[in-house]
Amino acid sequence: MESCATVILAGLILVLLWMFNIKHKRNWHLPPGPTALPLIGNLLQIDKKAPFKSFVKFSETYGPVMTVYLGWQRTVVLVGYDAVKEALVDQADDFAGRAPTPFLHNPNKKYGIGSSNGERWRQLRRFTMTTLRDFGMGRKGMEEWIQEESEHMRAHIHKLKGTPFDPTFLLSCTVSNVICCLVFGQRFSYEDKQFLRLLTILFQIENVNSSPVGQMYNLFPKLMDHLPGPHQKVFAEYEEVRKFIKMKIQEHKDTLDPSSPRDYIDSFLIRMNQEKEISTTEFHYDNLISTIMTLFLAGTQTTSSTLRYALSVLIKYP
Repeated sequence: MESCATVILAGLILVLLWMFNIKHKRNWHLPPGPTALPLIGNLLQIDKKAPFKSFVKFSETYGPVMTVYLGWQRTVVLVGYDAVKEALVDQADDFAGRAPTPFLHNPNKKYGIGSSNGERWRQLRRFTMTTLRDFGMGRKGMEEWIQEESEHMRAHIHKLKGTPFDPTFLLSCTVSNVICCLVFGQRFSYEDKQFLRLLTILFQIENVNSSPVGQMYNLFPKLMDHLPGPHQKVFAEYEEVRKFIKMKIQEHKDTLDPSSPRDYIDSFLIRMNQEKEISTTEFHYDNLISTIMTLFLAGTQTTSSTLRYALSVLIKYP
């Protein structure tokens, strides 16, 4: 019995090795890269906490454009300003697509501006950029919102009377409120429990996404869906944020004035009504929810992280 199991196991390993070898040979036009193992690819050679450090190290041997296998997933990695500029700026149209990121894309089911490609992405991006500009993004109006929000932040800091504090949540509240003005047409108090709860969830989503667990989910999503871990908790909390967004959309529906849009949600709802008879329209409920989620999550975390980094530099080099 044991010998039979050993033969079967050895056979499976040989089949996997053969499949991997065929796959690798079929794509011999790819850039050079480190030798990969079946199933796990180059994962053992990559620093799980800081993959970019491993990529920079690989580039010393294989050049600025190389092939790396993240598990089964074949990836072409660009290292250095020149290579990135040539691809993303000089040939922007050819590199406009998004690689699948299951941890962020699966909850959105490929809807919304952050999880889509092709014509859906182009339409949503064009509409979103135009609408946000109409409501002040990049203009004097938004500058005034930012200045007003910064006064709320300063007032909150003064309440602490010089005691040490972690700026993470405060900066997230400040940045998120500017985004909320554009999207929801309102700001929230820094003591608002629901608002703080949503920011906590966004923070957890980002932490798990950038952790080894999140990276493993992106590589083996179907397997990870059946395994316990922090990703399961995050997905449940993700639905809590979607529930909040649905509530805000319903509030906007109940008070909508098509002749006077107040914010991004109003503008999207008006466009939905205009195209409700078009079967192929991208302006529907699922795209609205997922796009708001992207604006709420991506805008809050990226900008607040940049501000925290700036603070740390100022502290280190006064």
